[in-house]
Amino acid sequence: MPELPEVEVVRRGLERWVSGRVVARAEVLHPRAIRRHVPGAVEFSARMEGRTVGPAERRGKYLWLPLGGSDAILAHLGMSGQLLVVEPDSAPERHLRVRIGFTDGGPELRFVDQRTFGHVLVTGMTQAGGRAVPEPIAHIAADPFEKNFDDDGFAHRLRARQTEVKRALLDQSLISGVGNIYADEALWRAGLHGSRPTATLTRPKVAELLAAAREVMSAALSEGGTSFDSLYVNVNGESGYFDRSLAVYGRRDEPCPRCGTPIVRESFMNRSSYSCPRCQPRPRGDVA
Repeated sequence: MPELPEVEVVRRGLERWVSGRVVARAEVLHPRAIRRHVPGAVEFSARMEGRTVGPAERRGKYLWLPLGGSDAILAHLGMSGQLLVVEPDSAPERHLRVRIGFTDGGPELRFVDQRTFGHVLVTGMTQAGGRAVPEPIAHIAADPFEKNFDDDGFAHRLRARQTEVKRALLDQSLISGVGNIYADEALWRAGLHGSRPTATLTRPKVAELLAAAREVMSAALSEGGTSFDSLYVNVNGESGYFDRSLAVYGRRDEPCPRCGTPIVRESFMNRSSYSCPRCQPRPRGDVA
């Protein structure tokens, strides 16, 4: 699933190619793509037609395009969703779900989703976490790149949780935008095993972990994000290259870039965790 860097790459593309344009029409080609827009396809289209798209915004893994006033087009890419900017006369993509055209006749915005786990909707806005956000994501915590992200508050809440540190990093109500890939990479940089109890972390160690998360996601962003297959692409259909720079994720049995010890893979919440057993020793008493 795309994480913060991949979604930010898409946001920047929308900012360049879509913001400032006026919606002429919106066509829904698969009802599942707008399943969270309860009023249905007709209202979905009517609610955005004739409205000017504002600057593209993001919180964690969610994207939205303000429509002026109190509405926005909210999107979550899910496992395979793509927001593409293409010429109107281009052939429809195989898994095209929604297409949005503009009054200037230029490139249109298309939502393509092979697995249909992603979604788009038009929704109202509300205040949450010091900024205006779409109502459905008011419960989502600020992400570490937001100006109003509270480092001290995050440390306090993290240490108060009775859980493991990786589970906490994936909790979008605590910190948004961090997924499985960048959690593993941040933990490696900070020298922490994912099963380390959050209550045992010192404030300096939490600060180190947060800095590591920001560093690895910034590095990924500079390379267009991480792409393991053709499903994650930017608005021009291009893949990112940060998978070549990953230290541990997906690198089972390969040498740790820091100490040379083979990377290990462990099961975690129906997915995988990767770590270096030397740089990231398990907490005492923790059994694999």
